[in-house]
Amino acid sequence: LELGGVIGRELLLRRALEPVVDQFDYIFIDCPPSLGLLSLNGLVAATRVVIPVQSEFLALHGVRQLLDTVDQVRSAYNPSLRIGGVLLCLHDSRRRLSKSVADTVREYFGELVFTTVVRTNVALAEAPAKGVSIFRYDPRSTGAEDYRKLAEEVCANEQEKGNIRHQSSS
Repeated sequence: LELGGVIGRELLLRRALEPVVDQFDYIFIDCPPSLGLLSLNGLVAATRVVIPVQSEFLALHGVRQLLDTVDQVRSAYNPSLRIGGVLLCLHDSRRRLSKSVADTVREYFGELVFTTVVRTNVALAEAPAKGVSIFRYDPRSTGAEDYRKLAEEVCANEQEKGNIRHQSSS
C-alpha cells in the first residue's frame, strides 16, 4: 500500500466510512500492532479505541506509546477519540508474569479493563496464517470462546449505557 505522497492520507479511512457510518451501530476496525499509517487511519476514523495488552512485561511499554499516539490523534485529527476499554490478551493464568501484568493494568486503567480475558491459544496464532477468523478456523477453541465473551460484554456495557439501538437475536 503506497500512500507516502498522498495528501490527507491520515483521513482516507474516515472519508471512506462517512457514507455508511449511520447504517451501523458499530464498525470495528482491527488495526495492525504497529503504530504505522494503517493504525493511524484507524484511530482517526474511530470514536473509541480498545487497547489490547499482552500479558507480558514489554507490552506495558507499547501501551504507553499507544496512549501517546491517541493523545496526538485526539489533538490533531479526532477530538472525540476515547479509550473504549482495555483487553488483556495472550493471558496464561498459570504464569506469575501474566498475573502481575494484569494487576498493573487493572490498577492503572480501573474500570476500563474488560472482565473478559483472551487466553493464550494456539488457534489464535494459526488462524491468521490461514487467512480466516478464529470463528471459521476453530470455532470451539478457547480463543473463539473468549472473543465471543468479549462481544457479549461489550454489547451488555453499551446496552447499559443506552448506546445500542437494537439487539440482534442471533
